[in-house]
Formats: sequence, C-alpha cells, structure tokens
Amino acid sequence: MTYPKPIPLKDQINQAYWDAADQHTLVLQKCNDCQAYAQPPGPTCATCGSVNVGWEEMGNDVKASVYSYVISYRPFLPGFQDDLPTVIVLAQLDDVPEVKIMGNILNCDEKAVQIGMPIQMTWIDITEDRALPQWVPVMN
Repeated sequence: MTYPKPIPLKDQINQAYWDAADQHTLVLQKCNDCQAYAQPPGPTCATCGSVNVGWEEMGNDVKASVYSYVISYRPFLPGFQDDLPTVIVLAQLDDVPEVKIMGNILNCDEKAVQIGMPIQMTWIDITEDRALPQWVPVMN
C-alpha cells in the first residue's frame, strides 16, 4: 500500500532534518555565530544572516507544549479525508522554547486540546525509508 498523502521533500537545506527524522531523531539548525535556532531550516541564519549554520541533535525524547492550534474539519489536501477532524498544532519545545514545530496531535480528542497542554514528539513511518514527526499527548 502506498502512502496516500504528500511526502515532504528533502532538499539541500532541509536534508539533515529529514535524515534525522527518518531515524526517529530531531535535529535543529543552529547558527554557529549568534547561536540562534532556525525551524524550519534555511540557507542562512534568520537572525544574523550568517551562512555559518550547523545542526544540533535534540534526541528522540522531545517534549513540548501546545503553543497554538487549529482544528480542521475539512481535508485540505488529498489523502487527509480519513483523518478528520485533524488537530494541527504549533508545539513549543520544552528544551528550546524559542523553537516551535508544526505537526498534528495524534490519539487525542480534539475537544481535549488546550494551549499549554504537554505533548511529546513521535515519528510515524510513512514509507520504508521516511518518517514524519508528529505529536501525542503526554499521559500523566
């Protein structure tokens, strides 16, 4: 069975991010000059303009909180019709609060989602060699 949704493409700028995601690990682009993080990654530092950027491994136990979210009751692209309602979240990382990562909250009733809610990154293997980072609620 083929994955019915669009698969994020790797390019020269984001390849390290997606290569790590495929291994169920988060890496973030970080400027070696001003130490600012960038997500999504770019060709230069969005803060100081330096081209001297690298990658910092954050591991596979990535915790965050819901910074903002929207609940979609309509599929916005082909392949998403079976996922409704979809909770799309902007997650603020606990270890690097200035970084926010977008994804979906899985295994959670849309009425339970709240700003500040603790969530944890999980990876969904969408093909044999691609994994997609998503979020799940942290169970207390």
